[in-house]
Amino acid sequence: MSENRPAADAADEHPRPEFERRDRARPGRAGPTDPSHRRPEGVGDATVRALGSLSEALETAERARGSLYAFHQLTGGADLKLDEALEQLRAAGHDAQADLLEREIVGRDVIPGHWTFQIVEAYNAHYYRPFTEVEARVRRELLEGREHVYEAEMKEARRTPGRPGHTPGP
Repeated sequence: MSENRPAADAADEHPRPEFERRDRARPGRAGPTDPSHRRPEGVGDATVRALGSLSEALETAERARGSLYAFHQLTGGADLKLDEALEQLRAAGHDAQADLLEREIVGRDVIPGHWTFQIVEAYNAHYYRPFTEVEARVRRELLEGREHVYEAEMKEARRTPGRPGHTPGP
């Protein structure tokens, strides 16, 4: 057990966190069968809930990062698509408008001094990587590095033993 982790959470009275559909939980059921998802001895419900929330926050940042990559690819694609518009405008005899687009929009920074790849790089360096590093450190200190302990306990509380598609593990 990590010396940074309390022996048990003071607010803990129950062996497992409460889940949204508590009526499905079965009192007395053992925790997850996979040791990599079992809570370490002495870790209480409040800690498991907190690390579940931390995991959810990181997953939200992952989704934001995915949206940022979508923004990067869509903006780059739009800039490349302008080449076709320029060619068509010139072919239609609209050189002045094609020149305006080429001069003002093609290759333009999306925010002052930055193309989208630079925004992605800055997000990764200044937010995403530090977030993942701190999240991993907190998990190491409080859960012996185990991931998804809260979710594994929720799975065990909500599944119906013996039913197809309700297996305890992979």
